[in-house]
Amino acid sequence: MAEKRNFALRDKNGNEIGVFCGKQPRQAALKAANRGFTDIRLRERGTKKVHVFRGERKQVPKPSNAPGWMPSNIWKPSVKKVGIEKLERL
Repeated sequence: MAEKRNFALRDKNGNEIGVFCGKQPRQAALKAANRGFTDIRLRERGTKKVHVFRGERKQVPKPSNAPGWMPSNIWKPSVKKVGIEKLERL
């Protein structure tokens, strides 16, 4: 079974501003998109890979099988992978 990995969210200047974890980079990118980030650059901790995503979130009606305490509209994130970049150094 795959273990969770840590991905550091980077801003445009290369500063790491947050950490998201998941088994795959897409899972971490969905978490970042759900918090409102649109230009998502995730550096996998322990490697020199930077996974680049475009993200957005939309407000949609709740599903029919949702519990009663859930609000009528919820945020649904979506991401699209742009590519992978290699860092020169960490």
